[in-house]
Amino acid sequence: MSDPIDDLLDAAESGKSIIKNRNILHFTYMPETILHRKSEQEQVTQSLLPILKKSRPSNLLVYGKPGTGKTLVVKKIISKIQERVEKSNFPIKLIYSNSKEQTTLYGLLVNLGRQLGLNEKELPSNGLAISAVFERLLNKIDEGKLNAIFVIDEIDYLAQLVAKTGKDILYQLTRANERLTQGSLTLVGISNDLTFKERLDPRVISSLGEEEVVFTNYNVEQIKKILEERINESFVGDSVEEPALNLIAALAGGEHGDARRAIDLLRVAGELAERQQLDRVTTEQVREASQKMEENKEEKSLKSFPLHEKLVLIAIMKANGSTTGEIYSSYKNLCKVVGKDELTQRRITQMLSEIELSGIISGRLIHQGIHGRTKKYKLTISSEMIKKTFKDDLTLQDIV
Repeated sequence: MSDPIDDLLDAAESGKSIIKNRNILHFTYMPETILHRKSEQEQVTQSLLPILKKSRPSNLLVYGKPGTGKTLVVKKIISKIQERVEKSNFPIKLIYSNSKEQTTLYGLLVNLGRQLGLNEKELPSNGLAISAVFERLLNKIDEGKLNAIFVIDEIDYLAQLVAKTGKDILYQLTRANERLTQGSLTLVGISNDLTFKERLDPRVISSLGEEEVVFTNYNVEQIKKILEERINESFVGDSVEEPALNLIAALAGGEHGDARRAIDLLRVAGELAERQQLDRVTTEQVREASQKMEENKEEKSLKSFPLHEKLVLIAIMKANGSTTGEIYSSYKNLCKVVGKDELTQRRITQMLSEIELSGIISGRLIHQGIHGRTKKYKLTISSEMIKKTFKDDLTLQDIV
């Protein structure tokens, strides 16, 4: 009987691989041509053009669901502007940061500061008030007479951080130019949430959305064209069967028009085919990859939740279809079991709304006559998924 490890290592050494360039299947890959986004590229470019004419562009808000090419387009335009800036004496700083990759508002501002050129001594990684951090960013722009463009991806997540901390940093960012005398600051926000502006301070809305560009979902045919281009560059010839390609396009285009998910699905299906020592990707690998990715996405999301959000989910799991009050009562009991101080009912109610946005739970408003209205929540994922994900968490082992 052959050794499975040796079989895999032998196959790798022999060069038997249907994927010739994996980088092209990664979401960070920047293609030479971004398909089906000509109008959006033109709109974003026109919005930022004043920076090359030594003027401050208007603040820009770029909307669209995940996988519609927003970040790709903005990064490509910023990159092309950067190439031209390097040949100019006009001091321009183009800065990109993703709100979701920063766990705190402080961390996000420090990340922006580092890209502006502030070192640890000038801007410590902790210990200052948010207002002091922001002041140092503005001083750097002013002293260097910099014309800065801050691109903040997933700015809707920053809006959540602002709501939790009570700091009006978005307002300060959009009004920064009133405090600058020798430089300028333009804010480019990229959002997956088309409704997030509704939760903002009206003062922020008027100054943030000076210009807006909306990215619509890709349709099935457009996703298929994008996949064909990636397959030609990343796979050995004829390694992906036509029915497999059609299925990936149908799954991604029919559900959400998410090109990034389609490319991820193609990559995972290709890797599964390689592991199974196949010469081609078939619909079987695509279906297997789709199931695997869905499970991985849910697990990753659940593991990233803070402890009290996990306790809330377990409270819902133990009595699926419960009202806010019932969930809070169950949550308080769980806090006692694990030896943690409970949060207020108001905070838990707010937390339920935040978790609902992730799609892991769904809420339904119910009327209670003279007792007013409340909401009932239930899981949209299986209890087994929660148990499986939380079983290795030492704090939760006894209650899961």
